[in-house]
Amino acid sequence: MRNRQVEPEEEDDINLTPMLDVVFIMLIFFIVTASFIKETGIEVQKPMSLSAVNKDRANILVGISEDGQIWIDKRQVELRAVRANIERLLSENPEGAVIIQADKKSKNGVMVKVLDAAKAAGVQDVSLSTERP
Repeated sequence: MRNRQVEPEEEDDINLTPMLDVVFIMLIFFIVTASFIKETGIEVQKPMSLSAVNKDRANILVGISEDGQIWIDKRQVELRAVRANIERLLSENPEGAVIIQADKKSKNGVMVKVLDAAKAAGVQDVSLSTERP
């Protein structure tokens, strides 16, 4: 009798585990590093300005509608509660900046009161959002 060596059969399957690990790590990386767009909760028509500059990071957005309603974090807020809301958001991120998005037909008095409330809350960087023509 002849002795034949039996060769083991080669696997035809591809091991996908390392590839799945890489895909999940990339997914987590993109989720963590993605910049999330914050919104005030209302759509405003911003006034035009030739000197408008882009601001990279704005953590606290305050929207003022045409009829004087104030919106923070997609919620309508009373004027007397603006400072408390900004203080709460500032405590979450002490380096935060406030951007006021006032409608071009809104009253300046409401905008000034929101600006004063932001300054009283301890925010150092307060800006007004405009558009370039």
